[in-house]
Amino acid sequence: MKQLLRILLAAVGILAVVAVAAVVYVTTFLDPEDFKPRLTDVVEEQTGLNLSLDGALSWSFYPRIGMSVEKARAWLPEQSTENAAFAAIERAEVSVAFAPLLRGEIAVDGLTLDGMRLNLERYQDGEGNWEPLLDRLMEDGEQAERALAPASAGPHAEAGSLDVVLNIASVQMRNANIYYRDAQMGEMWQLEKLNITGSNVNPLRSFPLKATFTLKRYKNLNAATLEREPDATSDITLDTRMRLALADQRFVLENVQLATHSRFVPQGEPQQIDLSAAEIDARLESKQLSITEGVIEANLRHADNWDGGLALSLAFGLDSDWGAQTAVLKALELSGPDDLRVQGNLALTQLLEAPQYQGQLTASSFNLRPWLNRAGMALSTRNGDALSDVAFTSPVEGDLQQVALPNLSLVVDETTLTGELSASLDGTALAFDLEGDTFNLDRYLPADEAQAQASLGFLRKAFADDAGGLLPQAWLSTLTLEAALRLETFILSGLTFDKPTLTFEGNDGEHRLSAFESGFYGGELSATGRLDSRETPMTWAFQPRVANVDVAPLLETFSEDASPIRGQLNVDGELTTRGNAREELIRHLNGELNTSLSNGAVLDINISKEMCEIVATFEGESTRRDWHSDTRFDRFDAPFVIRDGILESDDLLITLPGIDVRGGGAFDLGSLRFDVLTKARVVSTADAACEVNPRLEQVALPVRCNGHVSDARSEWCRFDREAFQANMAELLSDEVGSRVEDALEDSFKRIDERLGEETTQELRDGLRRLFD
Repeated sequence: MKQLLRILLAAVGILAVVAVAAVVYVTTFLDPEDFKPRLTDVVEEQTGLNLSLDGALSWSFYPRIGMSVEKARAWLPEQSTENAAFAAIERAEVSVAFAPLLRGEIAVDGLTLDGMRLNLERYQDGEGNWEPLLDRLMEDGEQAERALAPASAGPHAEAGSLDVVLNIASVQMRNANIYYRDAQMGEMWQLEKLNITGSNVNPLRSFPLKATFTLKRYKNLNAATLEREPDATSDITLDTRMRLALADQRFVLENVQLATHSRFVPQGEPQQIDLSAAEIDARLESKQLSITEGVIEANLRHADNWDGGLALSLAFGLDSDWGAQTAVLKALELSGPDDLRVQGNLALTQLLEAPQYQGQLTASSFNLRPWLNRAGMALSTRNGDALSDVAFTSPVEGDLQQVALPNLSLVVDETTLTGELSASLDGTALAFDLEGDTFNLDRYLPADEAQAQASLGFLRKAFADDAGGLLPQAWLSTLTLEAALRLETFILSGLTFDKPTLTFEGNDGEHRLSAFESGFYGGELSATGRLDSRETPMTWAFQPRVANVDVAPLLETFSEDASPIRGQLNVDGELTTRGNAREELIRHLNGELNTSLSNGAVLDINISKEMCEIVATFEGESTRRDWHSDTRFDRFDAPFVIRDGILESDDLLITLPGIDVRGGGAFDLGSLRFDVLTKARVVSTADAACEVNPRLEQVALPVRCNGHVSDARSEWCRFDREAFQANMAELLSDEVGSRVEDALEDSFKRIDERLGEETTQELRDGLRRLFD
């Protein structure tokens, strides 16, 4: 036994001496620099790269055997060595464990790469500088496959006379930088401070992998050289476990945690977007990628419009086939504050050529108001709950240019709209064909108009000067529009429109209201129009038509009082204007309107009675008949001419039995002031209310109405005494010559005595009610 022990100790001693002698021989007689020429030749043969080793080439023997190289650079075949190298490293090292060598195994202990720099570039024609290198590697693919075969076969595979154990204890890449210049897009990307660490790397079990880097984007190819701030910066970290299947050309990431912290302008608010997934499976040979239980969580910020961050979450699953250019996003669920929840699925095709998608989206009821506030559109609506209940569902389809909702069902508060809608993603085209039930626009109008609704004072606000443009002219000048809308009921400013239909169409900056038709208070409204947004100012043209609209309920919409008149209103005409602000549109409004009222009457006063009593007073008599409580008129015509926002008429005509009312005046649409003078005359007709002395047919009873629409209606109109005196003076002068003044004074005294103060006031009040 002692002899055996001595033999073993001697053998160990001999092996130790041999090992020491080998190390002394290698380090003394073999210079690593002698391997540089051969190493550069091998690299050029395999890849075509021109390799330059400017630093030291060295090896170590204990506690591990390894080789390291410093300051290596490589140029593409067509590159000059005077240009920046395609790839460069500060230091690279690979080592194998010493102990496994004694068992006849090669166990890679560590792989380290420091200070790598890679310069990628896509030329103006779309070709990348890396493509020739990839083509070269593809040509040598079989050789590379044979080289990888032992490692792929398992943890122990024959490689010459030694077993290769693919179980790398440590893999590290430190401070790597990748630069990508895209001449086609005029952009530059930088991936800086890339650090990757992995441990126990092997092909059978998953192993931990971590990576951190900073990604920068410049919208100018020379921005980085000019030391400008990047347009976007993102700090990215990845923490996962990777599982390799090299034989199947497959790798799997498990329990993925990807975090990004981005800033899109130098002074912009930081945006946090994270991705987590139970598994990401990439199958390189079949060009397939799948993501299981993926979740994107975002905490977005906006300094101006958002109070704090906006938290959003998107859950999804992905199955994609890059060979077939297809992908399926399934189990989509977007959730966020204010009850936002959108679910659906999307199928994508032609991913690499002309991506197209189709699927289904459904949004449960959510509050849209805070989302509009976040978009910078602060709401102050008459109804504080407006837009607080919005939901929709529809199939969705489209491509990178447009999106379509071909079977849309949209709920907005108490309104349901159905139909189809499509739009181009660049905003140059919009088309929809929708129909719905009741839509009350008053709910959504600004709240400061609500209190003015009860009186005509709201008109002052409705026509107030608006410094901003009413319509987005720049957008309209490029918009292609095709739209149709049909509703059961539409409510605006308290007015009710029955079954309105609208049709719009337009292109090349010229838009047309092809048709507008609606039932309106027992009658009909219709209109056509045109808007030309190609030049500044924009030009407008309208052709409105009103037929048989009942004016009594229409006027009562604007007032709590009963309507003073009844009848069927008829209007038609042509209007033009230009501009894009209310004041400007009113100031340049021109055109003609023909207005008439059929089957009309002034309610609760009989003007014929009032006039006949005046006639009887002049004749020294009294009327003896029963009078109707209303004044029915045979004809009411008012043609208007509009010149630069002023509505004028000099041919107002109202005919009553035995009475003609004629007059004219003007209404300034800009200031909302009016001035109208009418003259009523008694005439002898077959249906005259009373007999008239022919001399009195020449007497006109004038009524002047002027003021502002917001004034009390009782103050609008008054009996024009001065005009009446002038008329009487003219009549009396024809009869009595130089005694006109005395006769006129005596006449007025007799009128005062016969009518009395109370009767005179009743007459005036009656005349006022006529025009209230």
